[in-house]
Amino acid sequence: MDVSFAILALIALEAVALWFAWRAVSSARTSQGAVGWVVFLITAPYLGVPLYLFLGHHKFKHYIIARRDSEEIIEGVKSFKIANTPENPVDFPVQAFEKISELPAARGNNMTLLIDGKETFDALFAAINAAQSYVLVQFYILRDDGLGRALQERLIAAAARGVTVRLMFDGVGSAKLPPAYQDKLREAGVQVVDPKSVRGPKNRFQINLRNHRKTVVIDGNIGFTGGFNVGDEYMGLDPKFGNWRDTHTRLEGPVVSQLQLIFVEDWHWATSEVLIEDLNWEALHAPEDMTAMIVATGPGDEMETGALFFFSAISAAKRRVWIASPYVVPDTDVLTALKHAALRGVDVRILAPEVIDHKIPWLAAFAYFDELRAAGVQVWRYKPGFMHQKVVLVDDEFAAIGTTNLDNRSFRLNFEAMAVFFDPRPAAGTATMLEKDFDRAWLLDKSLAEQPMRIRVGAPIARLFAPVL
Repeated sequence: MDVSFAILALIALEAVALWFAWRAVSSARTSQGAVGWVVFLITAPYLGVPLYLFLGHHKFKHYIIARRDSEEIIEGVKSFKIANTPENPVDFPVQAFEKISELPAARGNNMTLLIDGKETFDALFAAINAAQSYVLVQFYILRDDGLGRALQERLIAAAARGVTVRLMFDGVGSAKLPPAYQDKLREAGVQVVDPKSVRGPKNRFQINLRNHRKTVVIDGNIGFTGGFNVGDEYMGLDPKFGNWRDTHTRLEGPVVSQLQLIFVEDWHWATSEVLIEDLNWEALHAPEDMTAMIVATGPGDEMETGALFFFSAISAAKRRVWIASPYVVPDTDVLTALKHAALRGVDVRILAPEVIDHKIPWLAAFAYFDELRAAGVQVWRYKPGFMHQKVVLVDDEFAAIGTTNLDNRSFRLNFEAMAVFFDPRPAAGTATMLEKDFDRAWLLDKSLAEQPMRIRVGAPIARLFAPVL
């Protein structure tokens, strides 16, 4: 009886492994990922099947994108484009980004670079304190520590003034957030999405397909996005990470309406609630009149939008491409685009941290550095503390600040958003900021073979996990 049961269990496990292997073949976004899963599932189903439950899904098949499915939103985007079309043509190929995001580049915007924690949260808290109608807040990581409680206090104070406050956070990124933190907000009248109730993948084991966006919108007129989450380490208070280096941006103008639309889509997915009629969609034009847009990407999109964002930016470069990212694990297409740009004579620089937060992607990056450097790409290692900013600068006209890393997880597995400006003024400010970062970094001049043993051995092994890093 026991032997028969064991045989039946083994047959059932093999059947599940074969089914998962077929799903991997039919849905994986890269051939490398599909082959890896098939081999793993067939040869070691007792390991492959549980891991596939955690990591195997590649797409939100039924994620509802309002821009595609709502006639009201489709007409609203058309009206928005007509009302906010730039008066002067932009000297940059914006069409690719418009198709990636399904949103138009718009005039009438302004941006303020927010460098590091104090500057960012001073500006963010001041905006929340001045809110008159509503506050929309979304973070990947939210902690119950000093900074987390400072945000909590301001949201509670806003709700007490009669401001409508909505908050959501990612269930995996904020897994350690205690229920008491959420309960205190709800008792004060803040609408908090319970991440356990989010529709998401119908699989409680799933740790892929995370919402990595960081969004704050105040009254539909002011928006914030960038690299910062909410935790004391982001203020440089964790000695493990040292002086935390990050970049956020404060937005004004019609681009805020686009950021708000992305929040509305995520809120609808999480709650089924439609917020369109409750919000202000007439953001005032800023006198700086910059052309900008939000490029939101994720596994709910039909195309490889995350990778296409980087590919489009790199391919358009004529003089320089500077990218700051804490993780450098590009796919084949983006890797080729970086090398090709350098071979064309473009000044291609990648700024990555020397300090480690996640060891596997940190090691995996070294497996790409030789290939990049051989083509002429400069790899810079930021050393004063951990660097977490996500910034892309192209030539003198394109600057993007947001949540998207230079890795496969951001390309394919996470929901991300970048605030993109087609204007020399934000490009110049971003260049000045990055030049100061390069002054605090060192240029990598050693090959993988010259690295310490732990990196020589660890990098090629870590690269095997590239499809999910």
